[in-house]
Amino acid sequence: MTSQQRQSLDSASDARGLAELVLVRHGESQGNVADRAALDAGQPYLDLDVRDADVELSGTGREQAEAVRDYLRSLPEDQRPTAVISSPYLRARHTAEIAVEGMDIPFVVDERVRERDLGAFDGMTWIGIEQEYAEESKRRGRVGKYYYRPPGGESWCDVVLRVRQVLLEMQERYAGERLWVFSHQATIMSFRVAIEALEEKEVLEADKKTPLANCSMTIYRPGEEGLELVAYSDTTAVDRAGEDVTHERSHGSENGAGDGTASGAGDDSSAQGAR
Repeated sequence: MTSQQRQSLDSASDARGLAELVLVRHGESQGNVADRAALDAGQPYLDLDVRDADVELSGTGREQAEAVRDYLRSLPEDQRPTAVISSPYLRARHTAEIAVEGMDIPFVVDERVRERDLGAFDGMTWIGIEQEYAEESKRRGRVGKYYYRPPGGESWCDVVLRVRQVLLEMQERYAGERLWVFSHQATIMSFRVAIEALEEKEVLEADKKTPLANCSMTIYRPGEEGLELVAYSDTTAVDRAGEDVTHERSHGSENGAGDGTASGAGDDSSAQGAR
């Protein structure tokens, strides 16, 4: 890691406001693949032997990241990112590194844009959670996926709190910059909450209606009242390259544990779906 990557996001400017903010979800991961396989087989656990932070991209995920790289190279210089922030989790970090390969762009790794921590549910499908944590599954059904915090993990609201902090610093430190952030589904949806002031029902409905695709771009540009959403889950880069567009499956109701997720739509289709 370079010294540039080690720098913090403390405010470095009195000016405020990004020229553009692009939130990119990581490419398909080995966890995404393992999640689908486990659900298809009705298994309680995913066949993974690494911690969440070390889950790598799948072959398709690398191709999707390369599609983003080719897309960026096709843009005029005045439309390319001028700064990049990445989650430290390998699937997001490697997506970012592939995407900006050969480009001289400041690159910062920040743990605050990492994936939501699923605590005791990490590595489990909703099937396993209902089998082994029946009471927690019921409690989640009562509380709802937005506010529910799994044992030892984070709720969506916990992720929103760290996103609000980093967003404030981004707008000061990177004033006038075109900033690209490579992150995860729950984190990107939390940016939407922080920027657009979405409430519980609105963010859950948005996530349910249009699942966030791997290597999709969610784009904000300045408007009359601050950053305004220009595109959500835009798969232009992947489409142009003719690569597969991948995202997680939804399983049923919006708020109950029986919707196929242990942790909410922001964690894709299971406790490990975003991996």
